[in-house]
Amino acid sequence: MRTAPIALTLASAALVAACAAVRTGPPSGSLPGPRAEGPPAATGGRAAKRPPRTPRGDAARARAARAAPPAAAAQDAAPAVDVWAEPATWRAAGDPSQFEVPLPAGPGWNASLVLDNGTTGIWTVEAFQVFPMYGTPEVVGLDDKGRCHVLSSYSGKWADMPTIHDVKWLGGLAHADVDPRFPGPELYTGGERGNLYQVRSYEQAALDHRLIAFLPGMEIHTLVAGDLDPRTPGAELFVFTRPGGLYRATPTGPDGGFEIAKIDDLPGRVRDAVVLPREPGRPAEIACVSRAGWVRILSVGMDGPHWETVYEDAMGMGRIDVRAGAPGEPLVLYTCHDDGRVLRLERQPDRTFRSELVYLGPQGTRGVASGRFDADPSVETIAIFGYSGRVEILSRRADGWHAETAFTDRSKGHWLVAAELDGRNATTELLASGYGARIVLLARPPGTGRAETSTDIAR
Repeated sequence: MRTAPIALTLASAALVAACAAVRTGPPSGSLPGPRAEGPPAATGGRAAKRPPRTPRGDAARARAARAAPPAAAAQDAAPAVDVWAEPATWRAAGDPSQFEVPLPAGPGWNASLVLDNGTTGIWTVEAFQVFPMYGTPEVVGLDDKGRCHVLSSYSGKWADMPTIHDVKWLGGLAHADVDPRFPGPELYTGGERGNLYQVRSYEQAALDHRLIAFLPGMEIHTLVAGDLDPRTPGAELFVFTRPGGLYRATPTGPDGGFEIAKIDDLPGRVRDAVVLPREPGRPAEIACVSRAGWVRILSVGMDGPHWETVYEDAMGMGRIDVRAGAPGEPLVLYTCHDDGRVLRLERQPDRTFRSELVYLGPQGTRGVASGRFDADPSVETIAIFGYSGRVEILSRRADGWHAETAFTDRSKGHWLVAAELDGRNATTELLASGYGARIVLLARPPGTGRAETSTDIAR
């Protein structure tokens, strides 16, 4: 794709080169991390409801590796990026509130800027239909200063409506109709200070927010919402914290507030969770991934929470997504280790899970997204993002898994999500955010996977 060159004066170019030459390691004044990465807090809990930890032996790993298609290896010729570059060296690509701002992308991909947040990292990004009167879902981003950015698109431009100013980072994010006292779904978010917020939208293209609960001494890392607990009527909000804990928030508090109840202790914090497709006659299930190195499925019965261990290993884990399969297809989860391993977990007829190693990539994987990223709908694809700064597409073909780079950001990645934001192709778009302090939209070119239409006909 074509991009407008960015002009630098000789003096500024020389200054940038001089700064790069003298830098010998991670800058002491670089962006702060969104969350402490030290050893997880072990708080005990109801061990009887969790399967015991069972080490996975070398022989078992070798058998699984032999049975699986070859895993993709990290790309040797991937574009270089200095993910430790000082934010002072960054240059604005343009103003996405005024016009569509293209960015350099890999072959077969278009990239554009949704939000440039200066030097303030954006730790979580999702796409939700916040304003029903607009056709395209809004993009919602949470940053290191405790702001919630709600961005609406208009022909390639993006209008930012920031709300909340919690001072410290926000991380957990959910969108659901939890509160029957207000029509339609609400946004929920929380972060480092333990404050839990509700954000409401109005047909006047307005937003407001309010503090609905406070968890003293707790960081709010992950939120999921839905009808998850049979012990309470209607929908609930599940709150995963650091130190490791699981709380339930229900819209039954006084003065429009929420009631908070702790329902379990966890050995380490849950970094990501996804509500699984509901099976008839079975309780709601939530797939959770933890810094403690495990993937477990949570369900709640009348006697409380139950945990099923799907996978575990002696390395932190951080992101998880579920394949949007056709009816009758087995459930497939995608997840990653902090050391760069990407895994595929498929549920078998006996409800156990088979693990497959998909990718041996760079350290610091911080985003895994499932979707259709290939023109051929029969090709299974995953997207990943992380501390390498690269958004990579993993494709499963007859000879195994292959990796390609779709985009290289200006700093380390922290979040990646699939979304449907461009109807000109038949593929899924991606939203990426992180230490680069911006939200980037990645899309296949118009017409990809849509042979029935012409694209951009020259006149």
